[in-house]
Amino acid sequence: MPDEAPITHTLAAIDSRSWEHPADRAALNALRRLPAFDEVLKTIFGFFGEKPVRLAFQANAVRVSPTQFARVHHLYQDVARTLDAPAAFPVFVAQTPMVNAGAYGMERPFIIMNSGTLGLLDDEELQFILGHELGHILSGHVLYTTMMVILVQLAERGFPIVGLAARAILIALMEWYRKAELSADRAGSLAVQRPEVGMRTMLKLAGGGNRGETNLPEFIQQADEYRQGGDLADQVFKVLNVLGATHPFPVIRVAELRDWFEAGEYDRIVRGEYRRRGEQESPYTDDLGEAARSYAGDARDSFDQAAAAARRVVDSFREGFNRR
Repeated sequence: MPDEAPITHTLAAIDSRSWEHPADRAALNALRRLPAFDEVLKTIFGFFGEKPVRLAFQANAVRVSPTQFARVHHLYQDVARTLDAPAAFPVFVAQTPMVNAGAYGMERPFIIMNSGTLGLLDDEELQFILGHELGHILSGHVLYTTMMVILVQLAERGFPIVGLAARAILIALMEWYRKAELSADRAGSLAVQRPEVGMRTMLKLAGGGNRGETNLPEFIQQADEYRQGGDLADQVFKVLNVLGATHPFPVIRVAELRDWFEAGEYDRIVRGEYRRRGEQESPYTDDLGEAARSYAGDARDSFDQAAAAARRVVDSFREGFNRR
């Protein structure tokens, strides 16, 4: 029987906008406004369909239940209660040593945990990861994440529809997803309601090890040094380092979580001062304004560069599918 998790406050009817990073919201809005982006989305899922996509992800995984991976099931029930999930989203465990997890799907989202994650993380850290993935679902990220994964797979296999124009869309998706990870980290922290757990999880994602081998304050200092230090050339290489990545570096995620905690936003949400589901959505211009303040406008850079090529993506897709 797994250890009892610390008691958390249920965040009744919490709206995902309460935890979403402003750069995530602005980047997703910008992504949706790319010329022909919706057509590309419909073309992909019109070709693959809901059921084949779901089966492709779940075919080599085990569904979590009270009798299968009971530890994960127990922790996930607490996470879903704390974030007041409006529906039941299944969790699966896939056999792979890579420490990772993901939330995917179209109309029926689900979570996949890698078995390597279960071996490395303790119960609180697993709750953080489960809350992180549930946060992706509640924020409406999974449709676009699934699209990104499909495009990556097609690109790796040299599928004819994935030319330069489609790669521009893929780069824009990956830029957005790196921002979306910052939102999901906040959801994970709200799920476990112990601020140090999320940062401790990032330490393990960066280097593995256990608590006896690592030092969280020193890792936080490392995060500060990475973000603040370096000349112009260093800043350029930091950008180049993440161009092909779906996730921000763990040190950046630690720094972003720390800023969020120190700004008092986490404490206000835990006290019950948050947006409820059904409340009016803030205007798109407000999201862009917040993003500009936090990221000096860089949230939209990749999308501006991709916009000129986006119209050609639909034609590329159609030509590729017509050849099959």
